[in-house]
Amino acid sequence: WISALVLLGKDCPAVDCACSMSSNCAQTTEGPGTPVSGQPDRMQQVQHTVQTHGYGLARKHTYDWVVLILLAAVVVVLHYAPPFNRFVGKDMMTDIRYPVKQSTVPAWAVPVISMLCPVLVFIALYVARRDVYDLHHATLGVIFAVLITAAFTDVIKNAVGRPRPDFFWRCFPDGRQVYDQVTGGVICHGEKGFLTDGRKSFPSGHTSWSFAGLGFLSLYLSGKIKAFDRKGHVAKLCIVILPLLLASLVGISRIDNYRHHWEDVFVGGLIGYIMAVLCYLHFFPPPYHHQGWGPYAYFHMLEELEAGNSNNAQNQQSAGEHHIGLTGQHHNGRSRNDLESGSV
Repeated sequence: WISALVLLGKDCPAVDCACSMSSNCAQTTEGPGTPVSGQPDRMQQVQHTVQTHGYGLARKHTYDWVVLILLAAVVVVLHYAPPFNRFVGKDMMTDIRYPVKQSTVPAWAVPVISMLCPVLVFIALYVARRDVYDLHHATLGVIFAVLITAAFTDVIKNAVGRPRPDFFWRCFPDGRQVYDQVTGGVICHGEKGFLTDGRKSFPSGHTSWSFAGLGFLSLYLSGKIKAFDRKGHVAKLCIVILPLLLASLVGISRIDNYRHHWEDVFVGGLIGYIMAVLCYLHFFPPPYHHQGWGPYAYFHMLEELEAGNSNNAQNQQSAGEHHIGLTGQHHNGRSRNDLESGSV
């Protein structure tokens, strides 16, 4: 599918167009060779690389990266926080008596799927197009989407404390059931850490993380290849749907492994995708927008560059007019002196 993306990328506009240092400065383009403003196309191709613009861009967003680190620390704390000890009685064991199975998608693979895979796609496009604005904001956006989703998910997990479908065997690993004589609540004798994790079923963290990262990637690709340009290219739509299909398979695996109820997976996916949309729109225009192929920061940079070029041109014009005025005054004064002296 990456090969298909490269082929379809021919419809994607050249991002690295900036104005030349002149008064006839051209705007960025909606597509290949199509100026937005209709100004003369005196333009030079400029590459915004990590070496030339990366440090300044990262420094400008220092606070964002600091907040990102703090958010990651919050996610770690919430992950190890104890959940609400919800009452579980003997009559409630029917739906949580599924066998304990190994996870098809292990916990360590979730950050790889949700963050590393999208970032690798961003890097591949950066290598092809040399746009550090796109690379920086896409990376920042997808990490924010995943970490905000993770914090949101863990807070709900700990507050709800819903037992997983395999809670029975976590509570009674040897099958010997023990209940309170008065309340009828379970008296578990399973491994403490495994039992604590058994009370974190709602919502699914695997699913929310996957939909946050891969949902962001889906929106990113739809903007890059102009999937919603109303030209009816179904192949583009397949590329957009593919990350969402992968995220859905991660969620289905959680049900198949008896780690989550279907409601947990559904809500987890909903949370993840909503966060993906919010974070994507914070850094990029909507995919169907005519500027949906680039981040807001890139277009702001072009506006600032054009404004600077316009001011320089006005200053040069004013200086030229002032020089012409002084030359005229000097010429008039010299002619008047020659006339008075009789040399003319």
